[in-house]
Amino acid sequence: MSAAQLYTKYTRVWIPDPDEVWRSAEIIKDYKEGDKSLQLKLEDETLYEYPLDLPGSELPFLRNPDILVGQNDLTALSYLHEPAVLHNLKVRFLESNHIYTYCGIVLVAINPYEQLPIYEQDVIYAYSGQNMGDMDPHIFAVAEEAYKQMARDEKNQSIIVSGESGAGKTVSAKYAMRFFATVGGSASETNIEAKVLASSPIMEAIGNAKTTRNDNSSRFGKYIQIGFDKRYHIIGANMRTYLLEKSRVVFQAEDERNYHIFYQLCASSSLPEFKDLGLTCAEDFFYTSQGGDTSIDGVDDAVDFEKTRHAFTLLGVKESHQMTIFRIIAAILHLGNLKIQGERDGEVCSVSSEDEHLSNFCSLLGVEHSQMQHWLCHRKLVTTAETYVKSMSLHQVVNARNALAKHIYAQLFNWIVQHVNKALHTTVKQHSFIGVLDIYGFETFEVNSFEQFCINYANEKLQQQFNSHVFKLEQEEYMKEGIPWTLIDFYDNQPCIDLIEAKLGILDLLDEECKVPKGTDQNWAQKLYDRHAASQHFQKPRMSNTSFIVLHFADKVEYQSEGFLEKNRDTVYEEQINILKASKYQMVADLFQEDKDAVPAAAVAKRTPRINVRSAKPAFKAANKEHRKTVGHQFRNSLQLLMETLNATTPHYVRCIKPNDEKLPFKFDPKRAVQQLRACGVLETIRISAAGFPSRWSYSDFFNRYRVLMNKRDLSKNDKKQICQTLLEDLIKDPDKFQFGRTKIFFRAGQVAYLEKLRADKFRAATIMIQKTVRGWLQRARYQRLRRATLALQRYARGHLARRLFQHLRRTRAAIILQKQYRMLRMRRAFLRVRSATLTIQAFARGMFVRRIYHQMLTEHKATILQKYARGWLARARFRRAQAAAVVLQCHWRRLRARRQLQALRIEARSAQHLKKLNIGMENKVVQLQRKVDEQNKENKLLNEQLSMLTSAHSSEVEKLKKELQQYQQSQQGDGKQLLSLQEETEKLRMELERAHGEREVLEDSHGKERDLLSKRISDLEEENALLKQEKEELNNRILCQSEDEFARNTVEENMQMKKELEEERSRYQNLVKEYASLEQRYDNLRDEMTIFKQTPGHRRNPSNQSSLESDSNNPSICTSEIGDTEDVIQQVEEIGMEKAAMDMTLFLKLQKRVRELELERKKLQAQLEKKEQDSKKSQVIEIKTEVTSEHEDFAYNSLKRQELESENKKLKNELNELRKAIADHATQNNSSNDMQDGYNLLLNQLKSANEELEVRKEEVLILRSQIMKAAQQKETGKNMVKERESISPNASWPNSDRHVDQEDAIEAYQGMCETNRLLEAQLQDQRREHEEEMEALKNQVDLMQEELEKQQQAFLQTLQLSPEVQVEFGLQQEITRLTNENLDLKELLEKSEKNEKKLKKQLKIYMKKVQDFEASQTMVPVERRPHERNMQVAVQRKEKDFQGMLEYYKEDEPLLIRNLITDLKPQAVSATVPCLPAYILYMCIRHADYINDDQKVHSLLTSTINGVKKVLKKHQDDFEMTSFWLANTCRLLHCLKQYSGEEGFMTQNTAKQNEHCLKNFDLTEYRQVLGHLSIQIYQQLINIAEGILQPMIVSAVLENESIQGLSSVKPVGYRKYASNAGDSSYSLDEMIRQLNTFHSIMCDQGLDPEIIQQVFKQLFYMINAIALNNLLLRKDVCSWSTGMQLRFNISQLEEWLRGKNLQQSGAAQTLEPLIQAAQLLQLKKKTSEDAEAICSLCTSLTTQQIVKILNLYTPVNEFEERVTVAFIRNIQKQLQERNDPPQLLLDFKHMFPVLFPFNPSAITMDSIHLPASLNLDFLNKV
Repeated sequence: MSAAQLYTKYTRVWIPDPDEVWRSAEIIKDYKEGDKSLQLKLEDETLYEYPLDLPGSELPFLRNPDILVGQNDLTALSYLHEPAVLHNLKVRFLESNHIYTYCGIVLVAINPYEQLPIYEQDVIYAYSGQNMGDMDPHIFAVAEEAYKQMARDEKNQSIIVSGESGAGKTVSAKYAMRFFATVGGSASETNIEAKVLASSPIMEAIGNAKTTRNDNSSRFGKYIQIGFDKRYHIIGANMRTYLLEKSRVVFQAEDERNYHIFYQLCASSSLPEFKDLGLTCAEDFFYTSQGGDTSIDGVDDAVDFEKTRHAFTLLGVKESHQMTIFRIIAAILHLGNLKIQGERDGEVCSVSSEDEHLSNFCSLLGVEHSQMQHWLCHRKLVTTAETYVKSMSLHQVVNARNALAKHIYAQLFNWIVQHVNKALHTTVKQHSFIGVLDIYGFETFEVNSFEQFCINYANEKLQQQFNSHVFKLEQEEYMKEGIPWTLIDFYDNQPCIDLIEAKLGILDLLDEECKVPKGTDQNWAQKLYDRHAASQHFQKPRMSNTSFIVLHFADKVEYQSEGFLEKNRDTVYEEQINILKASKYQMVADLFQEDKDAVPAAAVAKRTPRINVRSAKPAFKAANKEHRKTVGHQFRNSLQLLMETLNATTPHYVRCIKPNDEKLPFKFDPKRAVQQLRACGVLETIRISAAGFPSRWSYSDFFNRYRVLMNKRDLSKNDKKQICQTLLEDLIKDPDKFQFGRTKIFFRAGQVAYLEKLRADKFRAATIMIQKTVRGWLQRARYQRLRRATLALQRYARGHLARRLFQHLRRTRAAIILQKQYRMLRMRRAFLRVRSATLTIQAFARGMFVRRIYHQMLTEHKATILQKYARGWLARARFRRAQAAAVVLQCHWRRLRARRQLQALRIEARSAQHLKKLNIGMENKVVQLQRKVDEQNKENKLLNEQLSMLTSAHSSEVEKLKKELQQYQQSQQGDGKQLLSLQEETEKLRMELERAHGEREVLEDSHGKERDLLSKRISDLEEENALLKQEKEELNNRILCQSEDEFARNTVEENMQMKKELEEERSRYQNLVKEYASLEQRYDNLRDEMTIFKQTPGHRRNPSNQSSLESDSNNPSICTSEIGDTEDVIQQVEEIGMEKAAMDMTLFLKLQKRVRELELERKKLQAQLEKKEQDSKKSQVIEIKTEVTSEHEDFAYNSLKRQELESENKKLKNELNELRKAIADHATQNNSSNDMQDGYNLLLNQLKSANEELEVRKEEVLILRSQIMKAAQQKETGKNMVKERESISPNASWPNSDRHVDQEDAIEAYQGMCETNRLLEAQLQDQRREHEEEMEALKNQVDLMQEELEKQQQAFLQTLQLSPEVQVEFGLQQEITRLTNENLDLKELLEKSEKNEKKLKKQLKIYMKKVQDFEASQTMVPVERRPHERNMQVAVQRKEKDFQGMLEYYKEDEPLLIRNLITDLKPQAVSATVPCLPAYILYMCIRHADYINDDQKVHSLLTSTINGVKKVLKKHQDDFEMTSFWLANTCRLLHCLKQYSGEEGFMTQNTAKQNEHCLKNFDLTEYRQVLGHLSIQIYQQLINIAEGILQPMIVSAVLENESIQGLSSVKPVGYRKYASNAGDSSYSLDEMIRQLNTFHSIMCDQGLDPEIIQQVFKQLFYMINAIALNNLLLRKDVCSWSTGMQLRFNISQLEEWLRGKNLQQSGAAQTLEPLIQAAQLLQLKKKTSEDAEAICSLCTSLTTQQIVKILNLYTPVNEFEERVTVAFIRNIQKQLQERNDPPQLLLDFKHMFPVLFPFNPSAITMDSIHLPASLNLDFLNKV
């Protein structure tokens, strides 16, 4: 394609920018060949003219389509260049917060300067076992790829982590090691990761320092080798260090610090153990104060020092060695503070002997003060003839002092590294290793010295290795696909490396100059100019003669030659070293001794079969040889060893990028990023990829993506490869732009963008066509709607006008009628007003005249009344005065007479006769007074009656008079006199009547007032009573409400708390069971491992979930709470060994103590049982002896016993009568006393007990009487038989037939008849009882038949609702079950008939023997007696006993029972029988042992059963069917032990027959608990098996499966996706549903409880949800709208399956809620604030981090979709701030819900169980 085709209008390009490095612009005018400029429009709408005619200017870089922006792999970009890479990283980092991005084989990691929740244990499990391109980029993906290749290819691996200071290299390496420790099965507290982490504080303290770019910069490089065994478990580690920056010990630039350990020690100098070090604050020492500020913000050196000391202790460094280390560090600080005094212009120097710091230095290192004082200022010159001692100049002394300090610190650093390696070393043979290289990146500063030169030299070597590896991988990919390829021209930095390390190179000339006695930096620089001036990688600066420029692969760097020679020499004089060797402290002396026999630090690596890895630190040789080796030479050798190691391994690259220098979270500085991308080789990788075929598509993906560009004729072909070839040949004319491989299509850079443009154009044209058609249809529909609306409006308008006219006419007529009526009404109302006014005036006038007359008459009447009352009052006053005077006179007179009579009466009163007379008179007077009272009452009644009669008569007369008056007034209007007289009479009568009425009114008023008062008082009282009642009711209601509320609240809270506690206890309990299972599994693994070690070694990778199983329990122990498991525990401890059992010894001792206590209790109980058995045996012996006695003695004994009982009966009757009499007497005498009442109750109780005893004795008497009569009858019949046999003859006759019967004989006969009648009645009652039982059985059968009929009807109704196919399947299942049931019934009948046949054969044999014996005994009897004997014989039939539901077996058959029923049993053997048949058989055996009261047999059987089940589960730990089978049987056995335990709570649903099968003697509660433990363990194993089967299916079936064809669309993918394994199997959703059907059918067929089945599928669906959601959260390629639609459809299929299996109540559907909401989130709109509110209200099951993560991952599949903006995501985060969501991003897919085993009783009775012959249980006998 030409430039004119590419640079068209609306095409976007990148142009350089001084601030943002690259800036986006859009072409606004098509480009034509020869144009001198390009017309552009920037993003801020400003126009810009891009010049093309300037020298060196070219067309700008093209920008990728938006659909390709944000790719996981930079190689997936169509246009591969610097601005595309920078923009892609920026979008991922700022908009999506993704810090990891692939660039081919390189993982680019940008430091977020913020803690992200992407490194949890769940994320490790999510990446474990996954291909590298399947998940989002991550450091764990790189680590998993290295681990997988090590296990697959049997080759060592390396992970190279590089970057500049502060980019996050150390953290990335740390997370990689953490991944290896987790996946490699070493996740316990003693793993290698813990030790490496413990070494981190030490290495940071002695190797890290503050720089201008990083507060914790590593100033050395390290290579950590993690060793693995043959099973790829971590066994050890080794660390090698490179190029410690020793110059920092003696010099720090501004705003920098020395190594942290110096400041930590100074900050802790006040501690008492450090008083002897002589330290003060860091500002007082020269070596720690050169950089200025000695502190770091937010860092406490004292606290860090405590961490360092703790780490030393964890790694096994002794306290004495720690103190020596601190003494050496303090001595270095004192050495820097020495005061050197110069003499003779600095040519001669000396150190004062009284120098405090010199004294401290010598005392701390244990060297002689004088020698050190002398040799610090002098040196020894050795020649062939003699030895000279020469004093040094001031400059030389300072350099020698600094060199000594650096050397001491370097030796101490190496010693600490050696001890760290010793702590990480292991004795196990290493099979392979993974190395993690954490090394400094390319550095360039304003002043670059020797250290930067060595660092950049190392990066040149690493870049060369990286380039060759990338080129090699590209070559392998092309060769594998069979593509012809030419040599790709990539940058080879070998000339630059030769410039540095070749002969007479920079390092060689530097070493040569160091050997010259008077060599200087200027001379060395001049030699470089002379030697390498012509080199293309070497330049001389214009303005300097002491510096030089090297053109590195990343940038050109100017180095200052000053200090190169001194740093390269690193001169330490032999005399000073010899003094340190003679130190009195052994550790100080050992630091500087020769170590010929020491094992190198990397000795472990030498054992690998492929490479020979030598030590990174050269061996320490003699002083005169060692110090001649320069630092550059040492570094070159160690770097050569590192490169050999890396070249022998498969490398993996991690490039860490520092986004900004301010360390701000998620801030991206393009300048700094581009600088680092150029330095770390990412752009070189892009350039190599762009030089070949960077874009690669599989044929199927290409076909699915670009099928819209194909013709219908091409689509009809079946060969997709041919279709793709035809399409590309038509679209791209240049054949060099693409190549067809075996499985993929390879494109040159830009071709995918061209295809995307064609696809977008095709979609745009199709969209325009669709829009045109839709708009036309919309306009037509709109016109039709308008026409219909117009017609409707016209119709309605016309109707409205007609209705309005009609309404007008109607209203006019109504108005006329209303006017007529209104006028009539108005006139009538006026007439009525005049008439009423006239009548009113007349009435008021007449009333006024009458009132005047009335008032005059009233005044006259009142005057007469006043006169009457006044005259009466005066007369009464006169009468009262006269009466009072008369009374006074009478009183005086009467008093006088009374006194006289009193005296006389006193005299008379003294006589008795007077008293008698007085009493007689008084009695008469009382009688008379009583009579008078009666008479007066009678008179009063009569008067009242007369008064009532008078009043009635008076009222009747008044009425008559009124009537007469009226008649008189009407009939005559006579003259006035008569009228006046009549009026006077009427007035008189009226006056009397008014007087009577007044009196009556007064009486009525008084009565009414009293009545009102009473009624008012009553009403008040009633109101008060009502109020009190109301208040009482309110208070009661309030109290009740409060009490009910409090009670309800308390009960609810208690219930919730109890539920929580129960759940916690259950989960804790199940975790313990799980720990126990994991311990057993670990023991089995160890045993397997021993067998593997014994056999030939083979390659097998540890599964990724192995570590998780072992890491679930932090405190592994052998725990069991049951008696039966103690022997297993002891055996496990003996097999595991003392090392693993030591930690569990306390628990083991407790178990032993508990076992001893239980053994003692068992012995006591056994002794008591033996005593009881002996007593019972004695009693049985006595009974047997009594039975052996003769019949005569029995008869006599029975008669005596009968007499005794009769006498006792009489006594009891007498006592009963006496008691009744006594009770009656006491009851009549003391009815009110409580004590007698208690005595009465006591006597009644005694009476009841006596009655009960009497009834018992009566029954015994009846039984004895019947036995006596039977014995007597038998004797008499025997005697009569003998007599008859003696007296019988051919002509015999009965001699007593005519004899007279005596009375006694008749009585005896009558009694015999009575007895026979009783016997007949008893038989009749037995028959009646049997008949009733038969009727009940028939009724039960009828009920069962009805229930079966109802079930069949329900099933029939259910089948009618199903589809025809399901109906046919259901009918077949019903028919199969019916036939199997009939088959079982027939088998049972057959076995019963066989057993009956055997019994009959045995009986026949017995009868044959009896017959033979009888014939032998009857040989002496005459022949003529035999016919009569035949007639007398009676056929005796043996009554068959019913099966009691018990199975008997002998103790020695118990192993055979366990083997046939458990160990060797296969589920298919009992598939056609009753579900859970082994559980029923075991319970019947347990019941028989309980029936015979044999506790040892019960204990042995249950223990053997549990151990047998455990053994079967261990043997079949991957067999779902077997595990489900024994889970069902274990639960059924547990239910049987509960159902037949005899506890009322478990017997509510039992039948009477089932209650007969309950246990009688033993309480098996503890064994129920053991079986509960076993059930939980089996359930967890079942879940693990099912999860292991389903887990590989979930991602491909739920997320990747295209159930809706053509919905999803493929996007371009990068190198990583195509480099993954192509042979990975994919599963469809139908396959997963078929697997779920298999699980469900297996569990249902084996009779597992429905509640447990529901819990199983709830757990499995939770795992499906967790794994699918975790994968969705870690994959950008599935976060799209089409995937959300596909995912929702797949989930609906799973929900439909749950409904089809009636599992919707299990809660399994609720576990899918997070996944459903994630699918809905992918489908919702994501633009406005309303959309944000809808998302927040909908996604309640997703956490805030999960919602934000999905929104960040959301990627449009087509260019027509819009990306989620950063503002929208921030809005979501703002609205979700109130949520208190956990910080965890991923779901814990290993979480297990607490399992419940609800009690589920069985309707099957034990006597109906049939034993199939296929089980080989013939030794079991039915009881």
